[in-house]
Amino acid sequence: MTIQSAPACDTASMQIARFSAAFDSAQLSTAAQRSVGRAIIDTVGIALAAAGDPTSATAWRYVRAEAAAPAARAWTHPESASLAGAAFYNGVAAHVLDFDDVSSPLRGHPSVVMLPALLALGQARDLPGRRLVAAYAVGLEVMVKIARAMVSDHYARGWHATTTIGVLGAAAACSHLLGLSAGQTAHAIGLAFAQSSGSRASFGTMAKSFQTGHCNASALRAALLAEAGMDAAPDALDGPQGFTALYGNGESLAGELATLGREPLELLASGLEIKKYPMCYAAHRAIDGMLDLRREHALQPGQIEAIHVESNYRAMVPLIHPRPQTGLEAKFSMPYAMAAAALDGQVRLASFTDAAVQRPAVRALMEHVTTHEAQGPAAPRWNIVRVALRDGTTVQKEVRVLRGSHQSPLSDTELADKWADCLDFGGYRDPQNQFFDSAMEIASGSTAALMALLPRRAAGGID
Repeated sequence: MTIQSAPACDTASMQIARFSAAFDSAQLSTAAQRSVGRAIIDTVGIALAAAGDPTSATAWRYVRAEAAAPAARAWTHPESASLAGAAFYNGVAAHVLDFDDVSSPLRGHPSVVMLPALLALGQARDLPGRRLVAAYAVGLEVMVKIARAMVSDHYARGWHATTTIGVLGAAAACSHLLGLSAGQTAHAIGLAFAQSSGSRASFGTMAKSFQTGHCNASALRAALLAEAGMDAAPDALDGPQGFTALYGNGESLAGELATLGREPLELLASGLEIKKYPMCYAAHRAIDGMLDLRREHALQPGQIEAIHVESNYRAMVPLIHPRPQTGLEAKFSMPYAMAAAALDGQVRLASFTDAAVQRPAVRALMEHVTTHEAQGPAAPRWNIVRVALRDGTTVQKEVRVLRGSHQSPLSDTELADKWADCLDFGGYRDPQNQFFDSAMEIASGSTAALMALLPRRAAGGID
């Protein structure tokens, strides 16, 4: 029998581990609890909307083939899958539409790399919702603190921070949910580092949502292996061959990790930003600006000569497809965002079919959209949308606070509207809003009971 050694007490892994093991759910306010409930509604709803997407179908075929001991629900299917399979599949489905929530300091999507794993574990072990809420808070705290220390250059170099940093926070979250000791949690973080991966080169392809599914499965696997007794490098994060040395510039995590657990927690301090539009967040300010200009000036598409979008430094880094050919590519295209908003007066789920992207009017207007990133600081973030009209005049709009951001969050009513739109798009129904209401009160219920209320297909199932 191998005796699992405890990591050294002064490493970054151990700092995070002590925080996770000692975190008390009693410090979570009602607002924090409801924030996690809102995140569950948003994340599950988006996955249901993606039930018919080819990427989700591909992931489900894989999961169905590898399932040995069904333990947790696939959100879009009546069947269960293995723990890792459910975490993987739900992580793919909840991200493929690029409609899931955002953390600005993370430069990524926190809920989609935690909730599929946490809900699978919570269902399989019938764990209380209050513990799941605490686990989510732990995971978000860890990933945002790490991101604050190193994400800017890490992301700019091409890493997909959602999954590379996200897997570390998700492993801490799963460890808390399982009740692991500090030593076990430190090993889980090291095991998560061993699986940390994801590139922005995948943006606009099925591989991007594969990365979020893989992240969930990796975090869950790391925590379960640590629970079973597997160890990992004690300095996996801050050692000479650790995460910051290999994935960054050797940044120190000490300052940020010293604030772990301080009030207000990141769950409320930086918050969760629930998307209003189903595409890369980097285009949302410009979409807000274009829609405002269209409304304020009663603009018609035939009046528009050209569109120019200017932003702060590095604000448009993820938008890597200037001339998209598919709906997935269009989710990372500023020219498409501007063309769709200008022509249609809205940007919604139906905007990202391949047919919508190939419309002749859209193709023509995209040729007249230009962008420019200003030099200077990467924060605060801003966009200026300038529309040159055929009569020789120009109208413009500057947007700093976008709709759905932490500064201007969607109301519960707007979240309910998004939930209903996602269910309608995917062909699901939530009678009497049972899942929605239960998720909002997750801290007072059980995870298994919530999963039993998952919406069902309105007509037939998906094979």
